[in-house]
This record gives sequence, C-alpha cells and structure tokens, in this order.
Amino acid sequence: MKKLINQIQRLALDGHSDFVSWRRHLHQYPELSTEEHQTAAFIAERLTESGIPFSAGIAGTGIVAHITGRKTSERTIALRADMDALPITEENNVTYKSLNQGVMHACGHDVHTSSLLGAARILQTLREDFGGTIRLIFQPSEEKYPGGAIRMIGEGVLTNPTPEAIFGQHVLPELDAGMIGLRPGKYMASTDELYLTVKGKGGHGATPDKNIDPVLIASHIVVALQQIVSRNADPAIPTVISFGKIVANGRTNIIPDEVKLEGTIRTFSEKWRAEAHQLIRRIAQGTAQAMGGDCEVFIDPGYPFLVNNPELTAQTKKWAIDFLGADKVADLDLRMTAEDFAYYSQQIPGCFYRLGVRNEARGIVNSLHSSLFDADESSLITGPGLMAWLAINSLQ
Repeated sequence: MKKLINQIQRLALDGHSDFVSWRRHLHQYPELSTEEHQTAAFIAERLTESGIPFSAGIAGTGIVAHITGRKTSERTIALRADMDALPITEENNVTYKSLNQGVMHACGHDVHTSSLLGAARILQTLREDFGGTIRLIFQPSEEKYPGGAIRMIGEGVLTNPTPEAIFGQHVLPELDAGMIGLRPGKYMASTDELYLTVKGKGGHGATPDKNIDPVLIASHIVVALQQIVSRNADPAIPTVISFGKIVANGRTNIIPDEVKLEGTIRTFSEKWRAEAHQLIRRIAQGTAQAMGGDCEVFIDPGYPFLVNNPELTAQTKKWAIDFLGADKVADLDLRMTAEDFAYYSQQIPGCFYRLGVRNEARGIVNSLHSSLFDADESSLITGPGLMAWLAINSLQ
C-alpha cells in the first residue's frame, strides 16, 4: 500500500505544473452551462494525449472516458467532475483572469475538471497496478436547472455496466489547501426556485387609497413566508426560504400593477419539501387576497438533497487518512447549498467530498460564487492524487 501511495504522490507532484496550466487555461476561458464547447474540446485533447478512449457529446457537451486496468476484474467505478462556469464578472488581479467578459469559474469547476484530468493521467500510467474499469464523467451544466447529471444519467452514463460507486470532489474555501472534508449520510440540501407574481392595481403614489398596492402586498408575503421555517418546519429538519430578487418597476410616485419575486427553498426531507410547497402557495395567495390583490405562484423543482452512502463514505475517510494523514481529513457539517451530484447518489452508492483550497497567507479566502473567489493551486496535487487513490482502492 505504501509503495502505491508513494507512486501516486510522485506522479501528482510531477504532473502539478501541467495540472496548474490546465486549470489556468480553463479559468481564462470559462463557459456557461450548456455552452461548454471549448471546455469539452480541451478535455478531449488532454484525454487523447494520455491515450484514454472517450465519447463526446453526452448530454450536449459532456464527455465520458474509460480507463481499464490490466489485472483481471469485472468491477467498475466512476469519478465525476463538473465543468461549467457562472455569469459573474471576475475581479481578481491575476495573470489567468477570465477573458470571457461576465463569465467566471467562481465555483471552482476549473479545479474539478483539472483534478479529474490529472487523476486520469495518473491512473492511465498505473494500469498495471489495478484491475477493473474507471469511468470518468465530465459533466456539463451543474449550475443551471435541470442540470447535467440527470441528462447524463438519462443517456446511460450509469449503465453498461452500472458502476459500483461514484465519487465527486468539490472545492471548499473554508478548508486549507492540502485538506479534504466529508460527511456520511445527508450532506447537501434540496433546492427549488420560487417565482411569485403579486398583482394589484397601480396608480399615483400620492393616492394609495385608490390603488391596491402590490409592493406592500409583496412585502407582507416575504415576511409571512419566513414563518413557514419558524412555525411550520420540524426544528430537526433544516429549512431555508430566501428571496433574492424583487422587481416592482414603479417610481418614487408610481405604484405598479404587479411585483415579481424570485427566491429559493432548501431542505432535507422530501415529505416536508412537498408540504412546504403547499404552504408557500396557500400563504402567498391568501395574504394577497386578504389585501385585495392576487398572487400567482410557480415553484420550479430543482435538485434533491444529497446523501453520501454511509459505508462508502466511512471507507473513503479511511483511505483519505492513509493517503493524506489524519490531520488533513476533516468532518463536515450539513450545508444548505445544493448539487446535482445528488442524482448520481440516488442511483448508486456515492461519496461527494470537499477539497480544501484556502490559503490565508496569500489572501485566498473568498467564498464560492464570489467575484474574488480563487483557489490555492497546491490543491492540484491533493485533488488528482486522492481521486486516483480512491479509484484504485474502490476497485480492489
């Protein structure tokens, strides 16, 4: 075991400059969900260089590759990385700053893709040391509903044969570079988008008695819906309802005819999730009607909550400790963020873990989805190496 660990760590260290170069290229040329054409072409070039067979055009721009060990085994496992970027204008002053205006790898998918490419090269080099097949899933559109995972599953990425397990890795700026973190069982929340249209009767702001003010109604609805969490949700089931967009389009002296609200609900129970949807509709419509208006409610179902297979995650923790050391492996809390990796882990045993990218000394501390997010690139030693190590161990 120690010999194999040393081999993987050496290959990860030797390949680090290439992995960093790949990440910086992807960071400079980010592409939005469903538009990852150059990204897919770049991945295909790197796989071709390593002699790894692949299929392109899965779920649009996705790529699926396979590495088969030379020892005898029929087992198959999967490794997944997402590859889309976000509609954010980067504010970092770095040489690899995004060149695509208004698009940025602010969630670290450039690191995920580079890590999986690096792991692929390591595994291709070590084919004599394992048996079985490793399926590499380069997934588009994690950031945009309905997500790339469900489409790739629909196009057979988990069949012929079905992998026994799947691993996903995601950066976490709260963890120092060189560390990873994981949590068995429920880990990330379900997520649904809320779209409300509050209708009233517009008019002059100086004569509110002659109007039905949708701005006031919308304000009451936002406050009332917060009470679903405080007074209806089981305290043992984490729940969040947040609104991030309110559009009235009136003026200082114009009350508009309608107001549009956009928000999200996140939780960890499918039963409660469905009940909360009904409460949102009833409270929003009832509040509006009580004030003389009306409210149209559209709830767009998003990703389910993510569950890490307890047995696989416990084994992953043990393997990670063997590879990195116990001081580099952290236990994580629940997160109210969401991930479409949840679709994979609904189908087969999955482990979705976190890769540390923080470096306070260098000022790399900003959160995901921030215009200042960046990653300490020493994580591109840990990330590829650990993925390769987990793949080989899970096949044995």
